[in-house]
Amino acid sequence: MKKFLAMLMVAVLTLGVLAACGPQRDTGNNAGGNGGSAEGEGTTTEGADKPEKLTVWVNDDEKQRAALDEIFAAYTEETGIEVEATGISMLDQVEALALDGPAGNGPDVFFGPHDRLGDIVLRGLADPIDLGEDASLYSETAMNAVTVDGEAYGVPQVIETYGMFYNKDLVSAEEIATMEGLMKVAEEQTDAGSDKYGFLMEATNFYFIYPFFAGNGGYVFNNDGSGFDASDIGLANEGAVQGGELVQSWFDNGYIPKEINGDIMSGLFTEGKVATVLTGPWNIATYRDALGDKLGTATLPKLENGDVPKSFVGVKAWMLSSFSENKEWSIDLMKFITNYDNAMKYYEVAGEMPALQEALDSDEIANDELIGAFAEQTQYGEPMPNIPQMQQVWDPMGSALQFIANGDDVGEVLEEAVKTIEDNIAASGAE
Repeated sequence: MKKFLAMLMVAVLTLGVLAACGPQRDTGNNAGGNGGSAEGEGTTTEGADKPEKLTVWVNDDEKQRAALDEIFAAYTEETGIEVEATGISMLDQVEALALDGPAGNGPDVFFGPHDRLGDIVLRGLADPIDLGEDASLYSETAMNAVTVDGEAYGVPQVIETYGMFYNKDLVSAEEIATMEGLMKVAEEQTDAGSDKYGFLMEATNFYFIYPFFAGNGGYVFNNDGSGFDASDIGLANEGAVQGGELVQSWFDNGYIPKEINGDIMSGLFTEGKVATVLTGPWNIATYRDALGDKLGTATLPKLENGDVPKSFVGVKAWMLSSFSENKEWSIDLMKFITNYDNAMKYYEVAGEMPALQEALDSDEIANDELIGAFAEQTQYGEPMPNIPQMQQVWDPMGSALQFIANGDDVGEVLEEAVKTIEDNIAASGAE
């Protein structure tokens, strides 16, 4: 007990120190404001001093940088403001900002996945962004993803989720339109001894399995519209157990091997040995190179209740550093990067789906033979929770799915996983 209390005190003190490192927000300065209200013009550059330069941390990816270099050059031509871009992995930017921001060496704008926003806000590293009516230009799911306690803390650039790829020589889209049909394909086409399968997915990865929990009534943290309640975990309720039993049946029936991972799945699919796989659009290029015109995509198969399962939706967004002295122009740049023309340029060069709704609805995306299904699936999905407590979910649920794959009692396994999540949240001090 003494050890636990000591760990708890360290966690509380650490959070206090981190919060103190961030600048004090001027609550009277509505550079942020209520991004969720979607009212009025939002933050503008009217009356704000124009800086000579804005600094931006971009994800260290060659294609993304190529797209952004063109966009930044256009911004400079339009406004006269130089944009200095530095490539840093988006997964490393938060820690770098925590060190460099207080010293005055951080950027005006940084980039990252939305599920880290809760931690970013807790540490005082980002300011809210008032987009006003422009908030409605972005996918509603994307805006929900970047909203914390009713305020938007990001301008969405990319939205992504997963769906179905299938080999047209082995199966049709109609055959995998429902879970009943998918299971029939799995039963008829699986011959594990010959490494042939009807259906494969990373079935012990909670990120991909979540739709089968949520589709039956499971949830990570309850959200009544006012925010996530980390004390209300729905990963062992009746719907979650039903989803877990469905997953277990795939292993029991030999449809999916227990040692499955992304490399094995993709290898067998590109060799033409699998009828259909569940994964994300980041595999389009690899699968298209291997299968050519045989490759098709579809949304997730409907459950018995007629609903399309709720996949996790991830959003990558531009965020406003709390340490920026050019907040109005930084927001102006973020809106420029994500406007229609630039969102389409980013999609064409970097290959990532834009979060701007008009771009998602464009002929180039909505009617694209391969990407269109993923764009549609985002409408059925839900953002991953963006509160810090989400980081305590992945490991216990990953372990739980391994036990489920090995045939352990689903209800008992999920109850134990939820207890572990609750204990981890308490120990982290982020209740």
